[in-house]
Amino acid sequence: MNDTAVRETTDRDAVLTVLKDLYVAWAANDADAFVADYDPDATSILPGVFRSGRAEVRDGMAAGFAGPLRGSSVLDEPRQVRFPAPDTAVVVSRAAILMAGETEAPADRWVLATWTLVRRENRWLITAYHNCAA
Repeated sequence: MNDTAVRETTDRDAVLTVLKDLYVAWAANDADAFVADYDPDATSILPGVFRSGRAEVRDGMAAGFAGPLRGSSVLDEPRQVRFPAPDTAVVVSRAAILMAGETEAPADRWVLATWTLVRRENRWLITAYHNCAA
């Protein structure tokens, strides 16, 4: 394996760890940990919702965890990880929220998501998120 392939594998693992940690925080209903790897100026777009900045994303998740998302978790299936430019990663995944007590997500709850991450000071940070119905 050449140096480029090794770096890409290492970066891929690091990027996927960011998303894994985010979903561990989700399962703990911990909004602060959820945004720990968000860029301060990150954006999050969900159907009908636009959040600008880590603080706004955090506040939205805290409200969700205190209400309808309490006790929920997420099934996430990364489909593609690519590096279109140095220090930039794009992850496409298929995901669904499992509400408290559920073991399977209904078909209409699955989404396709795009995550854009940037490397700053040797750390991968989420800078943009978007999802739409699968």
